[in-house]
Amino acid sequence: MFALLRQRPWIIALLIALLLLAWLLSGERLVARDDAAPDSPSSAPPAGLARVAVEWLEAQPMQREQVVQGQIEAWRRVELRAQVSARVQRLDQDKGQRVAEGQLLLSLSPDERPAQLARSEAEVRQRASDVRAAEQLRQRSLISANELLRLQSELAKARAELDSARLQMQYTAVRAPFAGIYDQRMVELGDFVQPGQALLTLVDIDQLKVSAQIAQQQVGQLQLGQTVRVVLLDGRELSGELHFIAAAADPGSRSFRIEVKVANPQGLRLAGASATLHIRTGEVPAHRLSPALLSLDAAGRQGVKWVDEQQRVVFSPVELLSVDSQGAWVSGLPQRLALITLGQGFVEPGQQVDSQPREAH
Repeated sequence: MFALLRQRPWIIALLIALLLLAWLLSGERLVARDDAAPDSPSSAPPAGLARVAVEWLEAQPMQREQVVQGQIEAWRRVELRAQVSARVQRLDQDKGQRVAEGQLLLSLSPDERPAQLARSEAEVRQRASDVRAAEQLRQRSLISANELLRLQSELAKARAELDSARLQMQYTAVRAPFAGIYDQRMVELGDFVQPGQALLTLVDIDQLKVSAQIAQQQVGQLQLGQTVRVVLLDGRELSGELHFIAAAADPGSRSFRIEVKVANPQGLRLAGASATLHIRTGEVPAHRLSPALLSLDAAGRQGVKWVDEQQRVVFSPVELLSVDSQGAWVSGLPQRLALITLGQGFVEPGQQVDSQPREAH
């Protein structure tokens, strides 16, 4: 090898030239890196600031609506009970029929009551005659005032017994206290009943009422007389009117009972079914966003994080108005805000960040 180099010295010169060229080129690359270093961080965020993505949202007017589950009930329902001891003598109407107010539904045996009524009527006539005669005698001072008072007292007692006998007779005829549907019968022909025993039920479904429970935080937004949309399980909708709000909350649930009056001119058999009440409570500014952007703060309040003008993170509690397949409507936020859509889980309220805004969808 060395003998070859001694014979051809031009090879040594070529090697030295190549080494010099390589050294010069490496120096130019180092200078280029040094010159470029100061410009490279121009697009990087300030040191120590987290970067988040934000979306600008603008509030829109929206009808606030409370949605609660309710129970449909008959407008009126009464259970008629026996008021005397007697046998069921006659079934004057069949259950399931519509009956008028005052119509006879069921008859109980009169037994000895007609005779007692006749005796009471005769007793009143006798006592009344005694009092009239005593009053004439008293005018001539032929009887004492005490004797007249005794006879008047006996007349009053006889009249009270007559009223009781008449009531006993009336109680043997069970009549409808209002127009409605003869819904159920608990006795049969020939049954012996005692006072207080249930005989039949009568319901009025010309109107219906839908009862529900409203949270104490929301009851202040309701007004008597406002229109309520009632949605049945099969999708049908009825229109009702809020006609009752409880004055006190239920001790167990701390919620308030409400009742919605619904007209039922077709006599639909809905009593006992479930329904959903949609109650509008006024217009509020609201924002539409993805439910995934909702989070909880240390106090357990539901809200969202956004960036203010000083590039600091703000947490605002919100009220969830409604949720559907397209997103959630919330209230309680500023009219316009930069909502954090990416990176909210890595920043805390009060923290300064580097935000990258983009137009709202």
